[in-house]
Amino acid sequence: MSLSEMNKKYIRNAAKKINLDPNLLKILERPMRILEVSIPLVKDDGEVEVFTGYRCQYNDARGPTKGGVRYHPDITKDEIITLAALMTWKCALVDLPYGGAKGGIICDPTKLSEKELERLTRRYTVEIIHLLGPHIDIPAPDVFTTSKTMAWIMDTFSMMKGYTEPSIVTGKPEVLGGSKGRKEATGRGVAIVTKELFKALNKNLTGARIAIQGFGNVGSMLHFFFHKWVQKLSLFLILQVL
Repeated sequence: MSLSEMNKKYIRNAAKKINLDPNLLKILERPMRILEVSIPLVKDDGEVEVFTGYRCQYNDARGPTKGGVRYHPDITKDEIITLAALMTWKCALVDLPYGGAKGGIICDPTKLSEKELERLTRRYTVEIIHLLGPHIDIPAPDVFTTSKTMAWIMDTFSMMKGYTEPSIVTGKPEVLGGSKGRKEATGRGVAIVTKELFKALNKNLTGARIAIQGFGNVGSMLHFFFHKWVQKLSLFLILQVL
């Protein structure tokens, strides 16, 4: 079963439980918009390589779409659509006035120089720029993208529009108007939810054994807060290698 098929299955199960209007379900089962673009990149050695990028805006009924941009060799269109759907449900569940989106480029960022990543990001931004805007669609960091990536997107968008637009992205550097604590936010959130879950289950985190898969932005921050908050906690890292 593909990711999008699994997503539809979950949507249908939820729709049954809340007696959702069948006509509304038909709309929610499908993405509003999915764009696939080719991204030519002149590499540092002069060779041209063409990458594939995506941006999916799943649903904007509650407001402008919002979601990360990821760089990874295993990205698929199906994955991007499913993640955009999940962003839609997450924003709705916590009553944020946003819809859900997701974007990505099929590439191995560990094999690209910083200059190559910058050129790749800027060209990707140009290719999808007609979908972007503070009241349309707002990218954010995701797998293998950072605040620097968001700065490149913001700068490219601003150059194309002729004015500075900090609100085109979130997760940008603080010097460009980014939020303090943004880098730590996701890992901190997972740590808080885990603490509250243990509390609800009437269990103690002290002395517990926890495995963390990956040691990127989320995994490293999760490790940091668990180490800071909980005594005698055994943390195991499951490292992912591209």
